[in-house]
Amino acid sequence: MSERYQEFQSLLRSNAEAVETLLTSLLSAEPQTDEIARPERLLAAMRHGVLNGGKRLRPFLVIESAALFPGVERETALRIGAALECIHCYSLIHDDLPAMDDDKLRRGQPTVHIAFDDATAILAGDSLLTLAFDIVAAPQTRLPDATKTALVLALARGAGIGGMAGGQALDLAAEKQAPDEDGIVTLQAMKTGALLRFACEAGAIVAGASEEDRRTLRRYGETVGLAFQIADDLLDLTADAATMGKATGKDADRGKATLVSRRGQAWAENRLTELVTEAEALLAPFSHRAGILVETARFIATRRN
Repeated sequence: MSERYQEFQSLLRSNAEAVETLLTSLLSAEPQTDEIARPERLLAAMRHGVLNGGKRLRPFLVIESAALFPGVERETALRIGAALECIHCYSLIHDDLPAMDDDKLRRGQPTVHIAFDDATAILAGDSLLTLAFDIVAAPQTRLPDATKTALVLALARGAGIGGMAGGQALDLAAEKQAPDEDGIVTLQAMKTGALLRFACEAGAIVAGASEEDRRTLRRYGETVGLAFQIADDLLDLTADAATMGKATGKDADRGKATLVSRRGQAWAENRLTELVTEAEALLAPFSHRAGILVETARFIATRRN
């Protein structure tokens, strides 16, 4: 195990702990300014869907992308990462609902609609989606208003009709009519890739970096987003539920086509190697400062759960 990989693993754990601590604070029972009350059951469902471990990969990408640039307060990047994690967790809560993917297990525990009920799960997701933009806009996020506006716009585009939510719609449609390979790529770039793209681009936005650096990190995010999805599809075929902490084999059971199911395991493994190489080349202008993000790309491509 390389020294750089050990450093990556240590940072991943420490950042996850910091994100968990911040999310715990953000989901406290005390109403914030202009809030009237925080209903106990709704808050419990939100906490169940968010405070359940996980790698916190998306916030990690925000924090480490921002760390490429001098002068960025870690606490500021952490707050943007927490906002993104709220969006991610809302999407999981809604995706798990009976009307969507109908899953009963998430990160090794009952999904929110199983632990509570469907209506509460819907409201928990709605509340987390709204909370994400609250976190970005709040005065505790110490950024210029123009930077906050840029973050809100990029996050909305990544999470909405042309991003994650639209990708989920395409995913549901794919159960009835299988898309071709271009359609699969589009679906996955929206459902999974859009938030990972935002995670990387957000670091440059927070830092007030140049448009060139922003485009580079955006492209890096798209590259690791594709790697993440291919790795996920590969694990869906090869891993078991105990390792993954959720049901596996779902795509095959529903007749959903993926790039891995069409092209095979050997193709997937080769493509993942290529994507790591592409990610490393994109980060070359940042030199040694990007070492952790290079390791992140390798981790995404080779993860086991």
